[in-house]
Amino acid sequence: MTDTPGWASPGSSEPPRDGARPPADAPAAVPGQSAPPHDAPPAWGTAPGAPQPPYGQQPPYGQQPPYGQQPPYGPPGGQFGWGAPPSPKPGVIPLRPLGLGEILDGAVSTVRKHWRVALGLSFGVAVVQQGVALGAQLAVQGDTGELTPVLTSLVSLPLAGLLSVIASALLTMVVSRAILGQSVTLGEAWRDARPRTLQLIGLTLLNALILGGIILLGFTPLIGYALSGAAEPAITALLVIVGTLSLPVAGWLGIQLSLAAPALMLEKQGVIAALSRSRRLVRGSWWRIFGITLLSTVIAWVVSSVISTPFTVAGMMLGWSDLTSQLDAGDSTSMPTAMLVTLAIGGILSSTITLPFTATIGVLLYVDQRIRREALDIELARAAGLPEYGGTGWGGQGGPAPARL
Repeated sequence: MTDTPGWASPGSSEPPRDGARPPADAPAAVPGQSAPPHDAPPAWGTAPGAPQPPYGQQPPYGQQPPYGQQPPYGPPGGQFGWGAPPSPKPGVIPLRPLGLGEILDGAVSTVRKHWRVALGLSFGVAVVQQGVALGAQLAVQGDTGELTPVLTSLVSLPLAGLLSVIASALLTMVVSRAILGQSVTLGEAWRDARPRTLQLIGLTLLNALILGGIILLGFTPLIGYALSGAAEPAITALLVIVGTLSLPVAGWLGIQLSLAAPALMLEKQGVIAALSRSRRLVRGSWWRIFGITLLSTVIAWVVSSVISTPFTVAGMMLGWSDLTSQLDAGDSTSMPTAMLVTLAIGGILSSTITLPFTATIGVLLYVDQRIRREALDIELARAAGLPEYGGTGWGGQGGPAPARL
């Protein structure tokens, strides 16, 4: 077993080969069979598998199909003859350009088939994140007044971000093996991801600085105008509009750079090369990637809300008396301990489910773009040990067991 997925592109720094995929209408040959001549008319029969007349001889009258109905070119399923061969599916996705449903199904299938690693990893990350945030809130207990939420965020957010990056790196390795139909342990995933983890942290920080810098640049005139003490409503409204315009710019660039992390992990790119690689892969597919990313985020938010809402209600019920006492005393900066603990439990469960789903979506989008632009499905099928024929397709879904990489 090597330390990297076998389908990582060794020449990943070169521009995408947009024309590498064979034409969709190219005939696929099947080993052991010879395709009929292009000028040979299809033989008519009463049913698939019925005896066919010799070439050049018409069948008797009455055995021809009704007018306008074409005969099949082979047995049902199109596995032989002139029918297109089925796309192989050694793992969680078929090896061809993916639709929206296949990407979502691939994410769910990855979590379901590799739940020990995926859910165990996300559960551990969620426990640490929620535990640190809960500990910071209990330690402060509202003694810092209105600065309490800010201080607890400063303590918990850096660690939460670091753990999320590490989890994403490990889940990327899990998905790369799941596509090939291979299982992976947490130790194997860490061994594959460890050499690139520091670079992934740097990439994440650089992404945050780029997008945050764009937003800060857009709102800088408004901040400067407010600090100057001026309060002209018309100018303030104009500067608010100028600052708001930076948000879609940051969103557009965020999608452009959204595939940089999988490129860095799976192709062994550098940080700057991975950012450039992501822009090339996204080019021409921005709206599609944006739509799938937005939909997956909404799905994750809905699932998270469904899981955490009962715990929020339970926390309100358990800590209602303490909460009303604090509000009566004028303390609105802290929550009762029972409520904090219950909310933390709900956060752990919701993060355990949603974190691997959203991380898997990003990797599958990256794989889908490389299949569409660079015919990565051929390399994936070879890495999975599937038999190849003719250079234009695959002989079926059978074959030797997937090779360990």
